[in-house]
Amino acid sequence: MNAEKRRLIFERLHAENPHPTTELMWSTPFELLVAVALSAQSTDVGVNKATARLFPVANTPNAILELGLDGVKAHIKTLGLYNNKAKNLIAMSEQLLSKHNGNVPGERAALEALPGVGRKTANVILNTAFGEPTIAVDTHIFRVSNRTKLAPGKNVNEVEAKLNKVVAKPFRQNAHHWLILHGRYTCLARKPRCGSCVIEDLCEYKDKVELD
Repeated sequence: MNAEKRRLIFERLHAENPHPTTELMWSTPFELLVAVALSAQSTDVGVNKATARLFPVANTPNAILELGLDGVKAHIKTLGLYNNKAKNLIAMSEQLLSKHNGNVPGERAALEALPGVGRKTANVILNTAFGEPTIAVDTHIFRVSNRTKLAPGKNVNEVEAKLNKVVAKPFRQNAHHWLILHGRYTCLARKPRCGSCVIEDLCEYKDKVELD
């Protein structure tokens, strides 16, 4: 995979979807933070259904604390790991109030210090809420990066470092969203939809799967 191929890949992904964004529903940085924290081992569709119940009742740190642990659990119990996620939302809200005046911080270290927030979540918040050109590597991006040879790596940190190195600046802000959506709808885990892929001729995957 060379620089010209990588540039063409992102040019085509851009042409197909000029303004990509997360499929999680949110209207404030706190709502986005909650939604991303809830998305671990859950689908965006499932998270959106849970937050559609939660956010009208509690969409600020104060409101989450007023709702209480049992109340939060009741609103997100359809999600996997909901007990632990509810505990994290309570602890996260307490820390946002005690250290950040209830606001979501725009610095990586402060984000990663929040309960239930790791590097991937921090990257999503920095990119989507604060407009920083970060690339959050989830299972979709890890698969697409390795399968296509766009940015191969043994783990998510290696893939993130490689993407930050090889993705040209004009595409870095949206690269995260393009690659997630490509992995979610085209470059599927079990049977990639190569025949309908806009970058099929640029991809270096050796076992391409044609559509039935």
